[in-house]
Amino acid sequence: MAKESEDMQSVKLTVGSQYRVKSLESRDSPLITHGKFLGYTSIGHDDGLCIELDDSHKDMTGRIRVIPMHMIVCIDIIKAKDKEEEVQKPSSSMFG
Repeated sequence: MAKESEDMQSVKLTVGSQYRVKSLESRDSPLITHGKFLGYTSIGHDDGLCIELDDSHKDMTGRIRVIPMHMIVCIDIIKAKDKEEEVQKPSSSMFG
């Protein structure tokens, strides 16, 4: 049981991994996004996930969808990259 708990604490979104994100589109229907995680971004005061859409989105393939964090219902990990494989880029965000 302790090993399982340790594994759960180490779960994090890694750049290049494949995810299925269910987010709120309207009150009656969710928006389902399949694709590769590119990182995080900010829009005003809101943070969001950047997902490069895969070919399940047909004519939208390759486009980047920004999903506001407060709209996310759940995230399914389809194919996770190892943390060692994750490419670290210098942050281009400016604070101040």
